[in-house]
Amino acid sequence: MENSKKFFTTKNIVYLAVLSALLVVLNLLSSVFKIITSVNLTLVPIVIGALLLGLKGGAILGFISGLMTFIIGVTGADAFTHILFIDHPVLTFLTCTVKTTCAGALAGFVYSLFENKKKYLGTFVSSALAPIINTGLFILGALLMSDTLKANFVADGQTVMYFLIIVCAGVNFLIELAVNMVLAPAVFKVVDVINNRISRG
Repeated sequence: MENSKKFFTTKNIVYLAVLSALLVVLNLLSSVFKIITSVNLTLVPIVIGALLLGLKGGAILGFISGLMTFIIGVTGADAFTHILFIDHPVLTFLTCTVKTTCAGALAGFVYSLFENKKKYLGTFVSSALAPIINTGLFILGALLMSDTLKANFVADGQTVMYFLIIVCAGVNFLIELAVNMVLAPAVFKVVDVINNRISRG
């Protein structure tokens, strides 16, 4: 209880509110404007939240992002998620929320290991880790729904694994990783400036 009180300070609540609003906007935009198929740009604010707020902040923002993805899928705005939801509602919910929650939590945890001595390196590692965890858990979750994938998405002669790794996740993962790595220096600078101002004030 005491730790919860320490985490939910006015400053942290403001950070969570701003980053959550950004997540909602990015999720809604991604359902309208697709890059390749469904590149997850929401990983950027999740990582920023993980760096600023640690494991708990990254997990909360990751869950919010995953929940938004699930809701968008349920409404039919994202056809892929909607089809999975029709056949596997619980697995679809868990896949959507667990992958981004873990990505945010682990990004925050890993950054904390570097924070005192090598913050710049920690920013790059955390920024790379988020899309790796997100994509890896997506593939694992989707494998549990192989029957639906085979019936609706996997072409003749393809395996489910090939579809998930090459067709579905491949290009998306590379773009997400590149975006996070390119933005890592800027993210580091923003977080560093914010923390310095807070420590001075």
